[in-house]
Amino acid sequence: MIQYTIRRLLMAIPVLIGILIVTFALARMIPGEPCKAMLGEKATVEVCERFNERYGFNKPITTQFAIYMGNILKGDFGNSIRFSRPVTLILIERLPLTVELGTLALIIAIAIGIPAGILSAVKRNSILDVITMIGANIGVSMPVYWLGLMLAYLFALVLKDTPFWLPPTGRLTAGFVAIPFYETWGWLMEKETIRYHFVEFFANIYTFNSLITGDWKILGDALKHLILPSIALSTIPLAIIARMTRSSMLEVMKLDYIRTARAKGLQTKVIILKHALRNAMLPIITIIGLQVGTIFAGAVLTESIFGLAGVGRILFEAITARDYPIIQAFTVVIAIGYVFINLVVDLSYVFIDPRIRLE
Repeated sequence: MIQYTIRRLLMAIPVLIGILIVTFALARMIPGEPCKAMLGEKATVEVCERFNERYGFNKPITTQFAIYMGNILKGDFGNSIRFSRPVTLILIERLPLTVELGTLALIIAIAIGIPAGILSAVKRNSILDVITMIGANIGVSMPVYWLGLMLAYLFALVLKDTPFWLPPTGRLTAGFVAIPFYETWGWLMEKETIRYHFVEFFANIYTFNSLITGDWKILGDALKHLILPSIALSTIPLAIIARMTRSSMLEVMKLDYIRTARAKGLQTKVIILKHALRNAMLPIITIIGLQVGTIFAGAVLTESIFGLAGVGRILFEAITARDYPIIQAFTVVIAIGYVFINLVVDLSYVFIDPRIRLE
């Protein structure tokens, strides 16, 4: 088990290096110059020269990359061109919302997708199976931006005078303030330290912060604001997980050991959940890991539609403004998170299938 984990960690290193190289190159392949994007098309040559010198854009591309890699190794993502603030601080402010939104969307996709796929496989060719698969096909076909707008219109406008009304934008209701857990517990910390930034990151995850402090009012309000964007973001992963679960379950239920279990007189529930589902889980877990990337990609549009100040929204604004430090930092952090999730998926194989452990 330890050797398997170490081998997977070593395999992740070249992937991360490749991500750093590709991110650095793609950021500079975006059409347009940062100077023109920030200062306007009428910026003179002299002004742009001073701008490029200030941010190091006048140096050879190899030198820029060497500086970039050196700073990354020190945990320094540089300063934002647009906001003139350290990118690390912006990450601490914006990333928690995206993590919160993405986690809730993934939970919804798994909690509904897997049971729907199981029921569809057990009731194959029934009306339930047909309805489930039609719903899955519709879910895959609906773009996030269209579904988000439709949900906002339905629950914020059409149902505004009913108990089903939901907020179409924002993270908390005006007047609500989430007090960080370290202040609630009376922790004294020196600001601008690694420990402070680490704790502040988790405090900015409002659902987590209110849950551990017992602030149920803030927890309920935060979840209420997350319902619409998380549903919009979870639709495509949910549909894909349901279809993969159905396909994997149907494949397993044809095998001899399932027929043997039925011949022994085992209850259908035991056969489905204990025998069939466990052996069908490998492809399901794989597709769940892949959907993390879909969720992060969909967060860009979802946060813009629902007016949420997360990674996706500021990344879109940074691309428009050619803010290289933010583009690079946020892309790298999201990619590292994606690599980490896939590492967890690989390690989960060991616990599900003992044959992998023996290999």
